[in-house]
Parts: sequence; C-alpha cells; structure tokens
Amino acid sequence: MSSMSKFKKLAGISALTFAALTAANSVNAANWRYAHEEYEGDVQDVFAYSFKEYIEDNSKNTVQVYRFGELGESDDIMEQTQAGILNFVNQSPGFTGALIPEAQIFFIPYLLPTDMGTVVTFFRESKAINEDFPKLYAENGLKLLQMYPEGEMVVTLDEPFTTPAELQNKKIRVMTNPLLSETYSAFGATPTPLPWGEVYGALQTNMLQGQENPIFWIQSGGLYEVSPNLVFTGHGWFTTALMANQNFYNGLSDADKELVNKASDFAFEEILVHIDGLADDALAKIQASSDEVTVTRLTEEQIDVFRKRAPQVEAKFVEMAGDSGQKLLNQFKQDLQDVQK
Repeated sequence: MSSMSKFKKLAGISALTFAALTAANSVNAANWRYAHEEYEGDVQDVFAYSFKEYIEDNSKNTVQVYRFGELGESDDIMEQTQAGILNFVNQSPGFTGALIPEAQIFFIPYLLPTDMGTVVTFFRESKAINEDFPKLYAENGLKLLQMYPEGEMVVTLDEPFTTPAELQNKKIRVMTNPLLSETYSAFGATPTPLPWGEVYGALQTNMLQGQENPIFWIQSGGLYEVSPNLVFTGHGWFTTALMANQNFYNGLSDADKELVNKASDFAFEEILVHIDGLADDALAKIQASSDEVTVTRLTEEQIDVFRKRAPQVEAKFVEMAGDSGQKLLNQFKQDLQDVQK
C-alpha cells in the first residue's frame, strides 16, 4: 500500500472513530455506519445505497456508506465491524474465509451452476445459505443479513486459453484467499495472491512496463477493460454478504430489527435487477471500445477437462474447514439438487 493510501486509511479510521465516540457508539445510534469493499457504482455500492434508501425512506435513521479504501482494506473494515465501530459490513466470503473457513465454499469450482435463474433460486431457498451460514457467522460476532451473487467469474490474460496445459507457468493474480489459489493451481496456473485494492494497480504497472503476465480479475457483475483476452470457463459466481455487528443488531428494537431485515431484502431484490444482463452490457462496451479484445467461451467438452480437477479443490476445502465444512458441502449439494429438479 502506498504512503498516500496509508494516510487516507488512517485519516478515515480516525474520522470514523471520532464519529463513533461522539455518538457513544450507541446501538440505538440514529446514523448507522456501513462499509463495503468496492468502488462507486460497483455491485456492492449499488446494494449499499439501496439498503440506505430503504432505511431512510422508512425511518428517521440515516446510513453513512464508506467505499473501498476510505477505511482501509477488507480485513480492516471487518475488524472495525467486529469491534462495533462499524454497524454493517459488506464483504466477500473470499475475505471472510480467513475468519470463517467454511465461507470459502463459494470458491470450489463448478459447484454453482452458471444459469442466473438457478443461482438466484438457490440463494433464495438454500438451507445452507439461509440456515447454516447465519449460525457460522454468529459464532464470530456477526449477524448475517444477506448473501447474494454479483456475477460470473472470468479469467483475463495476455492470450486466450482452452486447456490447463495452456495455463502452465502463467502467473495469475487472485484475491488473498487460499482456496482460490488452490483452484488456479489445479487449473495449471501459478496464482499470486494480492489484496483486492492492489490488483488493478498491479495490472496497470505490468501493462506500462510491457510485461505480459496475465491477471485473474474477479467479476463483480460486470467486466473491466483490464486485459485483451477474456475467457469464460463457467467455474463460479462471485458471491458477497451483508453482515451486522451482532451486539448492535441484538440491541435494536424489534421495529428496527424488522426495518434492517426488510432493507436487506429490498436491496437483494434491487441487486438482482441490477446484475441481470450487466456483464453482457459491460462486455459489449469493452468490445466496442477496442478491436483487440477477444472473448473465449469454453465449450462443454473443454469445461469438462477443468471440471475434472475440481475434486482436489473440494478436498482442500474440507481440509481447511474440517467436519463443519464437509457438512456444509453436503448440504450445498443437496440444496443444488433440490433447485435443479
């Protein structure tokens, strides 16, 4: 992180701490503090402002939204939420996985289907999502309010690929998540973990220096013009979650608990409308802006070669998450079977 970034982070945390102190950090504070890990206009930001809109339209409470970098990295905003400085945090299970190993389940490749309708139904009806995960989060001082999909994951790099052999010796930058690294190792690449906020900057540096190292750019419901070749492998959906500090939530009145729950549901429905077709629209804009962009969609036969490598990632997940992870994985698969019937 640059010196300026560190300064902004410290300044942001200081300002937030001051605000928290002046409000006595009361669970009944009129102004609720909400941080997420994306930028203006990204999916988490749209979700946050939908949540804010519902709260402020239906109560006298207000919501202060902090975007990525304003209060530090993903681990910083999680720590602030657990400490009660922040009331709400929106964070990907990719980062929460360091705290809750079972949350890494979303990075087992080919576990979730690629069809949006099926994915949405799964998030609505899954016992694993709506019953098992809240218990796991509660054990860590967090009230899980909503899990939702952002968009399909896509690999971007210096040249197209269709086989694991073509990924050999390719350096792929990924978020700091052990299971994600395991996935791309299984696919044949050499993953390099980086904090989310450093990924884009690292890519820009590589491009300016004329390097050809590829990068894995996790989709947040849209595509970014970061590399000339995009490959759709159908291996997963990027998932994220809204949580509240458990003590804060438990201290709310019944009316405010209902308000928060309804705001979460409202934002969930709004985001499903927002992401529908978002990736296709973004892709069309990228292709219109450059004749050099290529898009590769693997065939089912090509995907099967990668899919056959998924069991070793499942085994690594169970190793990381133990018996609890195995039970969750079993429930995930049962829920998916029920949805796909």
